[in-house]
Amino acid sequence: MTAPITETVTDNAAWSTAAPRLSVLIPTFRDDPTALLRALDGKDDKAEIVVLDDGGGDEALAARIGKLVAGLKRPARFVRLSRNAGRAQGRNRLAAHARGRHLLFLDSDMLPDPKDFLARWLAVAGDDAPVAFGGFTLDQTPIRPEHALHRAMALKSDCTPAPQRAQAPEKHVFTSNLLVRRNVFETIAFDEGFAGWGWEDVEWAMRVARAHPILHVDNTATHLGLDPAPVMAAKYEQSAANFARVVAAHRDVVSAYPSYKVAKALKAVPLRGTWRPWLKAIALAENLPTPLRAFSMRLYRAALYSDAV
Repeated sequence: MTAPITETVTDNAAWSTAAPRLSVLIPTFRDDPTALLRALDGKDDKAEIVVLDDGGGDEALAARIGKLVAGLKRPARFVRLSRNAGRAQGRNRLAAHARGRHLLFLDSDMLPDPKDFLARWLAVAGDDAPVAFGGFTLDQTPIRPEHALHRAMALKSDCTPAPQRAQAPEKHVFTSNLLVRRNVFETIAFDEGFAGWGWEDVEWAMRVARAHPILHVDNTATHLGLDPAPVMAAKYEQSAANFARVVAAHRDVVSAYPSYKVAKALKAVPLRGTWRPWLKAIALAENLPTPLRAFSMRLYRAALYSDAV
């Protein structure tokens, strides 16, 4: 029988007396969030920070995070899990520690773009928005050859301005930079049936959109954590089961997405087991042109998803 997940909680000196309006929630799994924590620190207690180590098992990293959290001027709490809970349950656990009326989910590999990043989010929270997504960029992300494919794909499909995101509000919601009013999240939490990487945030937004408007604003943060192509492929392979879960629950919504339509078309092509590995091989070939690799990676993802449509 698997032992239950336990938590170890450490607060800094400013935590106990604070009454924050905004709770910044940062999950991490073997990623170093210290640059983000330094960028978010400030003298006011209008916003608090909660960091969750999702069972990463890296004692040296945990010690660095704990030391930094202890020295922050802003109210902060560090939560360590005894083992990995996963992306959905981890975020639900983070929300349970929050005290603000609004929750701001930020991935640990993000870095705010505007200097008044938290002030802008506090203004959106002051308008009592139920859900808002701020967007992300690659403006501060180092350019590295091994990340060329991920950079090209992210710039094309993910780094989009608010008016474009607003055309399909639930599709362009990621937990990388997401504001949620507490009572909305208490009613509609992340589905802990999702495992591994992918789709748990979009599926959550599909459920939220049935009851609340989703606001898109331009208050971006840079995504620092680009992946090499083999890691991207592994994540897409891992996400196929999650995509199937989304299709089962929200076919009426997801059937309008290009990824679904391409997957549907590829399902009719025979011998997928023969040609699908070739798409992956092209995507991983660093000597080939990046646009060709990106096209092949998108087709490979759709081919993986074709089993679910």
